[in-house]
Amino acid sequence: MDKLHLMTVFVAVAEEEGFAAAARRLAMSPPAVTRAIAALEARLSVKLLNRSTRFVRVTEAGQRYLEDARRIIAEVEAADEATAGINAEPRGHLTVTAPVLFGKMFVMPSVVDYLQRYPGMDVSALFLDRVVNLLEEGVDVGVRIGELPDSSMKAIRVGQIRRVLCASPAYLEAHGTPASPHDLGKHSIIAATGVTPMVEWRFTHEGQNMAVKVKPRLTISSIDAAIEASLAGLGISRLLSYQVGGHFESGLLQRIMQAYETAPLPIHVVHRESRYASARVRSFVDLIVAQLREKMVQH
Repeated sequence: MDKLHLMTVFVAVAEEEGFAAAARRLAMSPPAVTRAIAALEARLSVKLLNRSTRFVRVTEAGQRYLEDARRIIAEVEAADEATAGINAEPRGHLTVTAPVLFGKMFVMPSVVDYLQRYPGMDVSALFLDRVVNLLEEGVDVGVRIGELPDSSMKAIRVGQIRRVLCASPAYLEAHGTPASPHDLGKHSIIAATGVTPMVEWRFTHEGQNMAVKVKPRLTISSIDAAIEASLAGLGISRLLSYQVGGHFESGLLQRIMQAYETAPLPIHVVHRESRYASARVRSFVDLIVAQLREKMVQH
């Protein structure tokens, strides 16, 4: 059997965790899927899948092969697209990921613009406050905030943001404005983070790094809710500049202790590296990079 076909069947079985589900996905018969996996394992002389009556799981060797198979299939598809015509209008499906609030504020307008420009495209937007593994989760393009680990991803820097301390004017009038991180112990703290009794905030001042532990009065996992609590005058919160920039401009929140802010965090658009740039990925990356660079100038 064709090697690429066998790889495609293996990827489907691994991702669907079952032969029947993979057969439906590929419009094949279950026996044909079973024969393909048997042929691939025989060709490689290695067991790729553990089977039981209840589930199918990849072996350790199968996991390594799965990553390579996904990459090879993606490169073949991209090569086909490139050969079909570099100027061809994008068609097909694109999956994009970004942090929740950043996605809502800055990525979604680009997605809408992209879909309006290219009627043959459809997009899945995954806005999640966790790092998505593009390769393992089948994502084409991601927006990342913060320093990037070394990887095979192609990264394009589009701007930077800062962690900022802020509070409402009413709160600061009633309780005073802290002059240094050590004053925070006297204030009501809103922590947008996991639920823990103490939170460590890091600062930089005149080249010196420092860390201060604060006891939040409100600890909350929702950025939107933390912003609302800050606007209501409950206390001081530490957020990312893009999340509250509009409230600074309107005067509803005030930025405090700027002299102690840490170094800015870079923002990158990342996508899986390939020798061939598919039309759908290339066109979306070009669009969102240009639009984010324009928007991030203000942040």
